[in-house]
Amino acid sequence: MALPTKMLGRSGLALPPVVLGGNVFGWTADIKTSLDLLDAALEGGLNAIDTADMYSTWVEGHEGGESEAIIGAWMKERKNRSQVKILTKVGMAMGHHQASLSKARIFAAVEASLTRLQTDYIDLYQAHQDDPETPLEETLGAFAELIKQGKVKAIGASNYTAPRLKAALDVAKANNLPRYESLQPLYNLMERPAFEAELQSLCIAEEVGAINYFALAAGFLSGKYKSEADCVGRRGESAKKYLATAKGKAVIAALLAQAQRIGAAPSEVAIAWCREKSGITAPIASATSLSQMQSLIRAAALELDKDSIAALDEASA
Repeated sequence: MALPTKMLGRSGLALPPVVLGGNVFGWTADIKTSLDLLDAALEGGLNAIDTADMYSTWVEGHEGGESEAIIGAWMKERKNRSQVKILTKVGMAMGHHQASLSKARIFAAVEASLTRLQTDYIDLYQAHQDDPETPLEETLGAFAELIKQGKVKAIGASNYTAPRLKAALDVAKANNLPRYESLQPLYNLMERPAFEAELQSLCIAEEVGAINYFALAAGFLSGKYKSEADCVGRRGESAKKYLATAKGKAVIAALLAQAQRIGAAPSEVAIAWCREKSGITAPIASATSLSQMQSLIRAAALELDKDSIAALDEASA
């Protein structure tokens, strides 16, 4: 299935309307389920997968690299590397490695990621979080060498503040180094200021593509959390904090109303709302079942009308 694509910054990478989040692979989706989900995603046109070297270190007994290894095994078995865009990250603490974007850390990490992914290149290699201890020149210089070697096609940043992203862009320009072509910010109907306050205008002005994470606010915007009794489990705890606010109640009410009005699932409407926002190239969302995957594919094709956008804007302001 072909979906429309949008260019990610000036990277030359064309992304589908939704990027598939790979944090669940090997965690809440076992290996078989993960492979089935990846098959369904590609068949449905979701050919961009976002992961990270440290997924899923938070699970007891995991060391990190589980997600990348599953994606790599899938690509090798299906022989489909040329059909997919692989977005991964470096820089957070993992195993005996401290959080760092030093040249040594990046060089070691990229080889480990390439091995797990069973590929010789990464489409988008992202700094997972800012590292104020390492000079931007060192970090960007390391990325420059990887691009020159053909191991990385383009680079991006995740969790950067507007001042630090601007500083990185300025350093890249002044030193003739590759620049961050993308930003991965927190952004959804419940969490708007983190992106909209400063980062949105910077990304638009500098032509940096934004691929926002937590598009469904840790599941809160799926519509299944309507009362505190629904808030069970790890994600339920996250949903509880949103539901306890007047804004949370207003957003859920508006989301359910618009979903019913246009005949779509609340999660699909929430993802489609992100896609309509200036500066957003594609939201990132994950699925742990085939029914959720089909919903993501529908969300990628859903176009909201002005009334729905206005109602959601007002409730989430």
